[in-house]
Amino acid sequence: MSKKEDLKRKKILVVDDSEMNRSILADMLGDEYDILEATNGIEAIAVIKERESEIALMLLDIVMPQMDGFEVLSVMNKGGWIGNLPVIMISAETSSSLVRQAYDLGVTDYISRPFDGKVVRRRVNNTIMLYTKQKMLQGMVAEQILEKERSSTLMVEILSNIVEFRNGESGLHVLHVRTITETLLKHLAAKTIKYDLNHTKIAMISLASALHDIGKISIDEKILNKPGKLTNEEFEIMKTHAAIGGDMLKNISHRREEELVKVAYEICRWHHERYNGRGYPDGLKGEEIPISAQVVAMADVYDALTSERVYKPAFSHEKAVEMIMNEECGVFNPLLLECLQDVKDYLKEELELKSNSDVAESEVQSMTEELIAKGDVSASDRTLRLLEQERIKYQFFASMSKEIQFEYNMDTDMVTLSEWGADYLGISELIMHPFGDEKVTDILEKDKMQEIRDKVRSTIYTDPVVSGVYRLHVNGEDRWHRLTVRTMWEGTEEDMHYIGAIGKFANVDEDYKRMNSLEKEAAHDTLTHLLNHMNARKIIESILAERRDHTYSLILFDLDHFKDANDQYGHLFGDNVLKHVAKKLTDNLRRSDIIARVGGDEFMIFVECNGNYEAQAERMFQIVIGEYENFKIGVSMGVALVPKDGEDYESLFHAADQALYASKRDGRNQYKFYDDTMKGTLSVLSPMDGEE
Repeated sequence: MSKKEDLKRKKILVVDDSEMNRSILADMLGDEYDILEATNGIEAIAVIKERESEIALMLLDIVMPQMDGFEVLSVMNKGGWIGNLPVIMISAETSSSLVRQAYDLGVTDYISRPFDGKVVRRRVNNTIMLYTKQKMLQGMVAEQILEKERSSTLMVEILSNIVEFRNGESGLHVLHVRTITETLLKHLAAKTIKYDLNHTKIAMISLASALHDIGKISIDEKILNKPGKLTNEEFEIMKTHAAIGGDMLKNISHRREEELVKVAYEICRWHHERYNGRGYPDGLKGEEIPISAQVVAMADVYDALTSERVYKPAFSHEKAVEMIMNEECGVFNPLLLECLQDVKDYLKEELELKSNSDVAESEVQSMTEELIAKGDVSASDRTLRLLEQERIKYQFFASMSKEIQFEYNMDTDMVTLSEWGADYLGISELIMHPFGDEKVTDILEKDKMQEIRDKVRSTIYTDPVVSGVYRLHVNGEDRWHRLTVRTMWEGTEEDMHYIGAIGKFANVDEDYKRMNSLEKEAAHDTLTHLLNHMNARKIIESILAERRDHTYSLILFDLDHFKDANDQYGHLFGDNVLKHVAKKLTDNLRRSDIIARVGGDEFMIFVECNGNYEAQAERMFQIVIGEYENFKIGVSMGVALVPKDGEDYESLFHAADQALYASKRDGRNQYKFYDDTMKGTLSVLSPMDGEE
């Protein structure tokens, strides 16, 4: 037989504890089929989990040790395998009640021993032929749906990407806005019934979101791609793209009544409206703005913040979420803000994993499931769902090595360990009922297992990852491991249910040994070895909270014309200047004084006052000024005093910051104490204002 012919041979799994019975069936069928064998139910389930897609049929005995045939069928029903893998029950048991029970559990046929070779072959052939035709039908239906989705998506993306090309933005903008829109809508639908968001409506809004900026096709490229801030006149022109995009869709001569066109019109015209009525072009307020436009507005703002533009760098995911929550980019629906806060971690992961092909396949999966539920398809099409689950698994495990990887199936209450993980722990790869298994509880204490179980059960499908550090007893030793688990879900947005989990235990013994030194390093600036701002602030806040009859001062200063050091002598020289200043401070101040590098060439000192504030400030000033290798070091310094009756850290820092600005404004190379005349002066250390 050639290799090519061998690849076409279908596989049959024979499950029987009798080697004689397995041998007889192999002799009957082996000339036409490849035979896989299992001696009991547990082995059978293990083979199915590993090779389900390869198996065309299973011949199953009833009476077997460890797990009998009926238990195998129960597991297959709970795991959803019975709909895709035909089973013929072969047994000497002829009781009508047993036969009925077998059919009730989903077997396709029932053959009694002793075997008749011709009967067995004919029934096997008929069953495999029937299931093969059924799979072909399912595949054709799914492919037709997928092709239709791809065609409509392709046309929308071609048009939207033309706009993005003119706008000088990344081609991923359309995909990102669509992904964010879909994620927010799904979570909103789970949170409230207010907007009547079913799967069809969510899919339509997500698809239409790609057209949100088509009006920009009418805007002059000089304005679209201007690297600097737009003038008032230019901004007014830019704002017209929302109304123009809406008019383009409204004036379509054909199909203007199509639901997709109506939704796209809402998004194009109103995705720059804001919940407080301060958006454009119509100044709509609150729920006057269609929910489609509200969600796309938030998605558009998020992706604009996290993407590099000709006029701004990209912000981090965390900073973008913070700016939206703080209303730095306009006011949004409070419900949508809650959704963003809930899904922010999941959203970051999805944007990293999504590709153009994922969009189409994930949608066709949901559409196929809906058709099945309505009875339009003869049986459940599991292929796309399994592919999606495998995609998540493989991406989750992609970077792992020498870790205890596992999969838990809730319906079967079964854990499957990776080969390396099982060998490392010294237990079986397949564990039934793990929470009652003594070998498992010898490795991980029962109360810790319950803790993990509670964490997993508290997840939701939009926030599926939990973690923690646990001590495992392995080969006679206690070793610390970090657990990371991702729960698995299936169903529609209205009825998502938990089906199991995948995860890993990674050894962190060495990490624990390094923890103290790492924490110490993390508290200090890597260049100057002074405290960093965050940790200095924590220490100062604790002092302010516990002080009694003490008065303190906080001093902020930066180096005058420090940019000249970098420009004239290079950044390495500039770094040496900063280290020189840090050393002078540490050499001349008390160990109880707090010295920190705030950032760049900016430093902070927090000291207990000795009563002579002017002399103390003068001393600090004189410590810093001077020269380093012919580079003159001058400083602008601001001082704020903490009265005995108290002051919070932020107010104190802000006061010193304003005094520092006053020193710079009045000529530099000096110090000033904060007073009320400085209120409202521009802060030199405040973060950059966000742009919309």
